[in-house]
Amino acid sequence: MTDASVLAGTSLFENIDIEHLETIAASGRRRSLERGDVLFRQDDESSALYVVVSGRIAIANRSFDGRESMVALMEDGDLFGEMGLFDEGQGRSADARALEPSELIELPFEPVRDLFTNQPSLLWGVVRLLSTRVRNMDNALADSVFLDVTGRTAKRLLEMAGDQDEFELPLTQEELAGMVGASRERVNKSINQFIKLGWLAQTDGGYRITNRQQLTIRSR
Repeated sequence: MTDASVLAGTSLFENIDIEHLETIAASGRRRSLERGDVLFRQDDESSALYVVVSGRIAIANRSFDGRESMVALMEDGDLFGEMGLFDEGQGRSADARALEPSELIELPFEPVRDLFTNQPSLLWGVVRLLSTRVRNMDNALADSVFLDVTGRTAKRLLEMAGDQDEFELPLTQEELAGMVGASRERVNKSINQFIKLGWLAQTDGGYRITNRQQLTIRSR
């Protein structure tokens, strides 16, 4: 798959003609990361956005005492790091770290800014992207208010599994806890509870959902 076709699959670039997409893609480069590699840290200067070709990238904030809260998980086809396009001069709002070997497309801001300046009608893609970000943040806030740790853990496990009953966690227990917004001990206690109830089973490589209906009810 070409870089231009990868970009075409994102909400930011989906309505841009192939000629302009190829120009934008030509300005970028591929980046390869190993598990644990940090792409950027909070407050770093921002000059590029990224699209995930393969792998998983954690977007996380850190507290003053070093605790991590994972705010998003970027997977194949996801675009991130775009905020600097619109708040020039501001640093990165979070850390970005590879959870597994990953390949990214790195696009400098300037060619993208030029495109939107010359064709402002294309900014609807920006509106869609930012609306999705706001909606996701609203959902995360609602989860923190209305769901307890067990409910949030159930919801994250279902998100990781997708349509598959058997799945592997692409995260360590500590990373999953950061995504749930709780301690590792409390998240592990929730998982063990699901196993005892017969909603979840542990496998050699991960987990198997054995009662999706009950797990879904608990996640709401």
